[in-house]
Amino acid sequence: MSQDSSTLREEGNNHFKAGDVQQALSCYTKALKISDCQSESAVLYRNRAACYLKLEDHTKAEADATKALDVDQGDVKARFRRAQALQKLGRLDQAFTDAQKCAQLEPKNKAFQDLLRQLGAQIQQKAAQLSSTDSRVQQMFKLLLDSSAAVSDRQKAAQNLVVLSREDAGAEQIFRNDGVKLLQNLLDSQQEDLILSALRTLVGLCTGHQSRVSDVGMDRLCGVMASAASTVSLSACHLIQVMFEALTEGMKKEIRGKDEAILPEPSRELRSMLRHLIDMLPASSVSGAGRDSAINLLVKQVPRKSLKNPDNSLTLWVIDQGLKKILEVAGTVPEVKGGPPLTDNTPMSCSVLLNKLYDDLKSDKERENFNKLCEEYVQYHFGCSDMESKLRAIQTVSVLLQGPSDVGNRTLELSGIMDAVISLCASENISHQQVAVEALIHAAGKAKRASFITANGVALLKELYKKSENDRIRVRALVGLCKLGSAGGTDFSMKQFAEGSTLKLAKQCRKWLCNEALPPASRRWAIEGLAYLTLDADVKEDLVEDKKALQAMFELAKSEDKTVLYAVGSTLVNCTNSYDVEKPDPQMVELAKYAKQHVPEEHPKDAQSFVGKRVVKLLEAGVVSALVCMVKQESPVLTEACRECIARVILALVERQEDRGLVVAQGGGKALLPLVSESTDQGKIKAAQALAKITITSNPEIAFPGERVYEVVRPLVSLLALDCTMLQNFEALMALTNLAGISERLRQKIIKEKAVPKIEGYMFEEHDMVRAAATECMCNLALSSEVQKCYLAPDSDRLKLLVLYSGEDDERLRKAASGTLAMLTGEMPELCTRIPDTTSHWLEIFQALLLSESQDLRHRGVVIVMNLMQADKSLAEKLMESEALEILSVLAKGDDPKQASIQKAAQRCLDLALEYGLIQSNEGGVNGKTM
Repeated sequence: MSQDSSTLREEGNNHFKAGDVQQALSCYTKALKISDCQSESAVLYRNRAACYLKLEDHTKAEADATKALDVDQGDVKARFRRAQALQKLGRLDQAFTDAQKCAQLEPKNKAFQDLLRQLGAQIQQKAAQLSSTDSRVQQMFKLLLDSSAAVSDRQKAAQNLVVLSREDAGAEQIFRNDGVKLLQNLLDSQQEDLILSALRTLVGLCTGHQSRVSDVGMDRLCGVMASAASTVSLSACHLIQVMFEALTEGMKKEIRGKDEAILPEPSRELRSMLRHLIDMLPASSVSGAGRDSAINLLVKQVPRKSLKNPDNSLTLWVIDQGLKKILEVAGTVPEVKGGPPLTDNTPMSCSVLLNKLYDDLKSDKERENFNKLCEEYVQYHFGCSDMESKLRAIQTVSVLLQGPSDVGNRTLELSGIMDAVISLCASENISHQQVAVEALIHAAGKAKRASFITANGVALLKELYKKSENDRIRVRALVGLCKLGSAGGTDFSMKQFAEGSTLKLAKQCRKWLCNEALPPASRRWAIEGLAYLTLDADVKEDLVEDKKALQAMFELAKSEDKTVLYAVGSTLVNCTNSYDVEKPDPQMVELAKYAKQHVPEEHPKDAQSFVGKRVVKLLEAGVVSALVCMVKQESPVLTEACRECIARVILALVERQEDRGLVVAQGGGKALLPLVSESTDQGKIKAAQALAKITITSNPEIAFPGERVYEVVRPLVSLLALDCTMLQNFEALMALTNLAGISERLRQKIIKEKAVPKIEGYMFEEHDMVRAAATECMCNLALSSEVQKCYLAPDSDRLKLLVLYSGEDDERLRKAASGTLAMLTGEMPELCTRIPDTTSHWLEIFQALLLSESQDLRHRGVVIVMNLMQADKSLAEKLMESEALEILSVLAKGDDPKQASIQKAAQRCLDLALEYGLIQSNEGGVNGKTM
């Protein structure tokens, strides 16, 4: 073992001297894994530190040099390398100490003396900078505290503090100069610019420093976030988010924060911050925007990020401490006096928060407790004699139906609730009607209940729509009719209303949507109606023909009203038919008909030809820019389900190859990247498949410029899974092939994502196209030395598979396999001697390549033969004893410029045979065998 590691070390040294640092690094790493000698390991760590220095990975260089010094404190090379790494990491004092020791051990070493001088100068410069920074900070503070100073001067000083706080040294100086207290004073000022600067400075101070979080003070921050000024409120929300991240990240680390300060019991600080947010929810002094920010923070911070994490104690704590307060906001009717101020987004944000909390529960007992608390709240208010309390109960049920629908359905079935809803629809009070109609719309989600409402409530909704003089009621009644009219879904044979009724409803929705004189909330409800009605293909066709309605919908999707996002997403999913449809087994259909059971029917206009035309019209209307804006929204309303809708639509838009360039040009490719990590499981798959389609036909470096191209690899590899379809597997392989052909860095990224074993698995797939795509991908990956070495592994059938595939009937597979062989045999001559052991038919396979009608296959064949002959004389002898000699003689002749590369390689084979003395040249250029 020791000998093996020594060999690898020497190999690494040679690579390092030759400038191949990556290969040297690989050798040293392998040697460390098998080294059983402490002193040898120390040398390997020292050498690997040199590699990391070259690669500018100074953290790893410092770590390896330290490991070498742990074994031998007198290792001057290791100490010098650690000093170099520490210098680059900015830890100048430690670097100076190491450089001093190096100079003491070898006083005449010029490199040590030079480093010592550099560090001395840098330390002096840093000290001067710190002194200068310190005085600048104090000067800025003095200016900010001087109320008589010009406003412009104070604003400039505040902006300078923001810039300074983004650097570690500057943030440290601000903190040490009692900056937090000053910044808190600025938060109390009435000047918006100064407040924003103070908040942004505090972001710099708290980023990565959990020990500073408690100094900031949540009371004051919550007061700022409660501000009616949306910019200030959002900035305060961002600061609190940064504070949460500093705490949660710090809790995961042994050393917490950049300054290595440990906050006692960070979980207590975390819960204290959450309690402040919970207390904000029902407070009447908090603005609507501030309340939405508090809900947004709770959505982000409370539920588990992954269900694999067994600890949902934070969710249970919030339910115990704050569920009633959340329900208090959910049940607020804006038109009724006495409630806290809300925005149009607040009810939907509450629905999202309640749904997240409910989904985070692990047991039936926990869910039953949640249900019980909600039922008790609704029953208490519904049981009160005053109408305001009953409205609060119904409004709470509405919000629950949009969030955790199981809980909402249970509360709706409480005694008297549904009857009260139907009754209030006929009320003369507009606010009462609005609450009741919205509850009726959300209640129609279940098919059975929709049938009940169709029988009992349709006449009432029609009456409201026709006779109400209030637009808010009319549009909601219209949406109620739309939802009931679409209860049959995409089933053409299951229509709730008479023929043509849904088209009339849709026409009215489009009319409301295009009426800019109406408030955005009313126009949003029109989109809600279309989201239901577009399950009907006739409605889809009419909508995409109405360019004005489409553009009005897209403008609303880009607006500040976030509640419209899901309705827009659902409408577009319906128009593009990007929802999942299970095709029934024809035999089961016949059996169902025989048993007189209902069989779903597809609308004729849901055929692919119609869908394709609808997609083109959506693209012409500007759907991509709307989707890109929707993805960028920072709101709890942009749920995972909403993201899934967007991913499905973009996948439908890139279905046709000719449309992909337009989608990429308008930012569709970039919009997919967050969707592959923040969506439902299905949404992630759809987004990844859309990325694959774009990567196959577009230049990935243009579609995903800069570092973004590396973000594409992981989602593509995720499609190489058994639960994905064969088409998704195939497209992922094609896309990875394209990426693997671009650069070694991309190949390394694919290898790092553990894609190679998966790709090799698909090389055995029965489906011809998938097998060929996997082999093509492996061909490009084999350009990497790491993959090449896999073919040298003993007891591996990888080489055999390539040889056998080179003789298959499928031309695409043959090209991929023979291309890989041509490249591998050229890069690794030692592989050539193993080929005869793979199969007894190897000669026939290569001869068939040489005789192929395909120029590409002939070229691959002749290169393989040339590599075999160059690698081993005995192989050359076997080839010359076969019909290969005659074939090569023919290929070497001719003057066709298209065949030049083949002729050249064939002639090289004959020249090698001559050199080996296997053939002799006759006059006229005819070659003959020697005996």
